[in-house]
Parts: sequence; C-alpha cells; structure tokens
Amino acid sequence: MHGADPERGRFRAYLLGAVKHFLSDEADRANALKRGGGQTPLSLDFADGESRCPVAAAPADHDTPERMFERDWALMLLDRVFSRLAAGFAADGKDDEFERLSGFITDVDGRGTYATVAADMGISEGALRMRAHRLRDRYRELLRTEVAETVGDETEVDDELNGLFEALRVP
Repeated sequence: MHGADPERGRFRAYLLGAVKHFLSDEADRANALKRGGGQTPLSLDFADGESRCPVAAAPADHDTPERMFERDWALMLLDRVFSRLAAGFAADGKDDEFERLSGFITDVDGRGTYATVAADMGISEGALRMRAHRLRDRYRELLRTEVAETVGDETEVDDELNGLFEALRVP
C-alpha cells in the first residue's frame, strides 16, 4: 500500500480497506494447510520408534571409507592367495586333501580336530599335523609372493604385510 492519499478519497475509506485486507490475509493464514495440512500429527516416541525400526537393531559401521577399502583389499588378496593354493592342489589331483586341510590354514579348526580329520584321511595325527604345517608354509610363501607383486621394492613386503594384517584387525 502506498498510504493515504486525500485525492483518492476519505481517510475512513482508506482505513476500512486496510482493515478488510488485513482480515482477509489473516483468514487465509488461519485456513492454510500447512505441513501435511489436515493430516493427524504423529507423535515422535523415540523409544517406541527405535524398537520398531529394523535398522536400529543393525550394527553401526563406524569405519571410514579408507579403512573399508583397505579391509576389502586385504580380503581380496587373501582370497586370491587361497585360490592359488587350491589350484596348486587341484593340479596335483589333491582336491580332497586340500578340502580337508584348508580348515587348518588358520588356527580355527573349522573342519574338525586333527584326530578326527587324520582318522577320516587314514593317516596318523602326526602326519596330518605335518601336512597342515606344510600347507600353512605354502600359504605364507604365496602370500609374500602376492604382496611382493604389489610393491616396488622387496624391502617393503614386510611393511605391506603389517598393513594388510592391520586392515583386518577388528577395532
């Protein structure tokens, strides 16, 4: 509005027009549908909401993208070494032996105890322990070879292996 102008009419008419505009604007604001207009508002009950949300039960992953990349790289490298080891046994026709011994590559006896696996294979427990030891040595050798292919200098292999195991460490 430009204000009261005596040439346009009386002041009273100006005030009446201003009040009508004001009341009209107020009525529009009061009847406006806002934020989902006309819908029943939902209460945010955080305790109840968290219990019903399946994401709340999922573990949070606080790793940085860099740490996740390093872990994925380490797992991929270990998987490639494991595959090369398996391929070596397969080339010698020893698939079954590798299947039984592969659980002993780590310290986790996932395939059974030495005694039960040795009995299944028809060899002594001492012989099985020796085969498992040789398998771990071969795995370690292949791992060093695989890591050596990713670094520029042989002196960096040990540092890279330490980085690999650090990437696999659970925080």
